[in-house]
Amino acid sequence: MTQLALVIDLNVCVGCHACVTSCKEWNTSGWAGPLVDRNPYGAAPTGTFFNRVQTFEVGTFPNTETVHFPKSCLHCEDPPCVPVCPTGASYKRPDNGVVLVDYDRCIGCKYCSWACPYGARELDEQQRVMKKCTLCIDRITDLNLSERDRKPACVLACPASARLFGDVHDPDSEVSVAIRERGGYQLMPECGTRPSNHYLPRHRTVMHIDPEALTRVDNPLRKEDLTAYTGEETLDDVAW
Repeated sequence: MTQLALVIDLNVCVGCHACVTSCKEWNTSGWAGPLVDRNPYGAAPTGTFFNRVQTFEVGTFPNTETVHFPKSCLHCEDPPCVPVCPTGASYKRPDNGVVLVDYDRCIGCKYCSWACPYGARELDEQQRVMKKCTLCIDRITDLNLSERDRKPACVLACPASARLFGDVHDPDSEVSVAIRERGGYQLMPECGTRPSNHYLPRHRTVMHIDPEALTRVDNPLRKEDLTAYTGEETLDDVAW
């Protein structure tokens, strides 16, 4: 059976959030939309997102690294969110393995979100239904689009080509080759969900830091007294 999935290269992801914004733009007006935001500019903003990028720092100063970790539904081969759904709204497509939610049958009970160990499902506060990444199902199955465009919006938007898309059950596909040759791994495999999405590991970089570079020094302009005002006319004083 075909199993479509994403492979995300953590070594080249720069945390630009292009995948997040493109996902939001495409899906809020598409088959899976709308993706509602409530009070987006307030003190406690909330909103529905299919894809989020978590950024955190690891290590101890000065030997630290910044990690950008994109996360969305992993389209598990054994998804715990499907059997727990009391109405059958959560289901896995047999033709391509994508896990979806039937909004007409969803009652917003959140059982699926409790069952998902990855926190990949969110409640749409306006429609009161559970929503998640669909791999842009309306896009990847649209035969009116060119083959190049039949990919999730996040894949097409990534400026670093950190996101790959394809059939992980096809040993010759781009994603399968990347997983096999570059040490791709699943997220939390101990949960037994067999996630289809994989991650390519970061390469540890070693940078020598001179201890003197960690000492803060005075502004060289002030040290050389180059900031003193001489009374002469400057470009800042000219009215254009």
